[in-house]
Formats: sequence, C-alpha cells, structure tokens
Amino acid sequence: MKSVLVLGGGLAGIETAIYLKKANYSVTLVSDRDYLYIYPTSIWVPTHKAEFSDICIDLNELKDVHGFNLIVDSVAKIDAKNNIYTLGSGKILKDFSHVVLAMGSSKMKHQGISNTLSICGAPEQSLQIRDKLDKLVKKGSGKICFGFGGNPKDTSAVRGGPGFELLFNVHNMLKKKGIRDNFELTFFTPMPEPGKRMGPKALKMTSKRFEKFGIKKYFGKKITSFESDGIIFEDSSKLESDLTMFIPAGNGHEVVMSSDLPTNEAGFVTIDDYCRVVFEDKDMPKNIYAVGDIAALQGADWRAKQGHIAEVMARNTAYNIKQADKGTSEFKGYQEHINILCVMDSGNGASFIYRDNTKAMMISLPIVGHWLKKGWGKYYKLSKLGKVPRIPGM
Repeated sequence: MKSVLVLGGGLAGIETAIYLKKANYSVTLVSDRDYLYIYPTSIWVPTHKAEFSDICIDLNELKDVHGFNLIVDSVAKIDAKNNIYTLGSGKILKDFSHVVLAMGSSKMKHQGISNTLSICGAPEQSLQIRDKLDKLVKKGSGKICFGFGGNPKDTSAVRGGPGFELLFNVHNMLKKKGIRDNFELTFFTPMPEPGKRMGPKALKMTSKRFEKFGIKKYFGKKITSFESDGIIFEDSSKLESDLTMFIPAGNGHEVVMSSDLPTNEAGFVTIDDYCRVVFEDKDMPKNIYAVGDIAALQGADWRAKQGHIAEVMARNTAYNIKQADKGTSEFKGYQEHINILCVMDSGNGASFIYRDNTKAMMISLPIVGHWLKKGWGKYYKLSKLGKVPRIPGM
C-alpha cells in the first residue's frame, strides 16, 4: 500500500486525508492542534450563539472514524528535494510516496497587530473577542471597530466575509440587549469598496445595510499602525476604538518561505490546475501537491481563498494521486470550480452570495438564512464523523 503524508489539519487537510483513505492509501496526517476548527461557524462564539466546543471536531475521533494516522505536532522544516519533513518536536518524516501540503497561510504583519483580535486567527481569539465584548456590554457603552486588510501581492488572500458577519452579529446582539444606541460601530478597510469582489449587487446591499444599521464607514485609507485605543491611518487620522477586530490578509507560510518550494510573489506555493507543485527544476520531485490557503490560486481578479474551494482541491488531489499511480492522466482540475460562495450570517438572517465568471448574485434570506447556516454547521460535523451521509457538493 502506498503512503501519503498530509501536512495540515484544517478543512483542506482533513478532506484530503478522508478521500485518500477512501482511495485505499496509508495516510499520515500532521496537525498542530488536536481538533479541526470550523472557521465558517466561529462567528457565533463571540456573541454566545455557540460554544467553542461546537466549532471543534476531535481529530482523534476523526482518525478513528476514517482510519488515517495522526501526529499532533507542528511542521518546522521542509526539504522537498530530499522528501524530508521535520516536525517541531524534531521528529523526521520521509520517504512517502506522495506529500500534500495543507498548512494554511501566515498573516500579514501590521505594526501593532497585537492590539487587535481576529475571528480568522488562532481559534482562541474567538474567546478573547467574546470576553472583551462581555466587558463592554457590562459597561453599557463603547466604540467597536471591525476591519480587514488585503495583500497587494496576491489579491486572493483577503478574507472579508467573516468581518462583515461578526459586525452584523454584534449589532444584533446589542440591539436585542437594548443598548445598541450606546455603541459606536465602525467598519474600516484600506480598500475603497470592500466587498466589491462579491459583485455589484452584494456591494450595494451591504452599503445599504451599513446605513440602515447606523454603522460608520472608514474606507480607502492605508493603515499605518494599531494602538491599544485605536487605529492610525496614513493621513495621521485616528479611529478611536475600545475593541478592534481586524482580519489581516493571508501571506506565505513561514515554513514554506524558508524552504526549497516554489512560490509566487506573496509566498504561496505555485501549483498547476491539478494541485501539483510546479518546480522550475525538472529534477525536483513530482509527488508533491498543495491545497487550500497554502497554494497560489489562479483565476479571475475577484477570486478568493474559501473553504469550499479548499475542499474541492483536496478531493481532486486524492483523485489525481490515484490516477497518477494508475499511470493515467485523467486528472481533475480546480480552476473550473473557482467561485465565491457563502451564506453571510447576520445573527437574525443571512444573505446567499454567489459569483462566477458569468454571474454575480446576492439573495436576502431573513430569519431562515441564519438557521440554514446553523444547520450547515451541524451537518458538517456529523457528516465528517460519518454519522449522516455526505451530500454531494457540500
């Protein structure tokens, strides 16, 4: 039986491991934490609509259900040429038939970033946001700022949706408590039109929501630094804040940047349509793949790194590895699946957003949209654990 090493225990890595096991490979998965964190539903932790445990799946349970090997450790060094992978503990892994990189990305490092919290950062930050929000609620007033940034070297590395979702959820939480008028909520970003990649209709509807909910906007100004009491911009203006929630753009993984792997300008691993790592040196290995946020996505300017794209890449990679070992070239590509797809939750409803090369749409789903996303979160956990059948395409 051929062996595959999967580095990374996020959505992409877990999906890869599951589908490689279905294809009868011996799979070893390396994850730096012992649980899978479901980032799309983490937006409810800060507002007490979900417990932290609701957003996690025990990797040991997943390992037992699907039969892959699990090593809980970080990846410290990659020597692709010699097929050697060193873990944080010093353990060396080598001589695998194939390797799949699924370690995610690092984050852009803004000055004073430690003065912010991110819903897309380390899982524990969702609890820190919750605790700080609780203090402000107890106080009864405050200034709360939400924002996200971009990476000019790779525009696909932005993640703005969760920022909008958290903002609208906090707005509704404060409204239900009857203290919304005592809080100043502001959304900020260096982009002049945040959300534009979702399409013109989504951009227009989001802007209308800001006006309806009394949310202030601070757009189009480059961020200079974050301070404990606010954000400083390039024109020396300051946005005062008691709590700053900011999602920095993705950047090349630090371990990748110090390895012999090929990358684009931003540090993401360069791949072909079949998720195979593309080396300029023809003598380099041809058995390495990259999926999810760690990879450099090709496609339209509006493309974005999303969980459903990562899982498509994972499933295709498992299929392509099997085809390569069979000696065929009937591979599946990820680029035809590039689209933006999300249910943007607001705490009391949601909006369905979709964009591809031919259309862009945003459909408002009052009340039912929130419960649809809640239902998806439960379905995701149960289906991954094999307790309910998986719905094709989800």
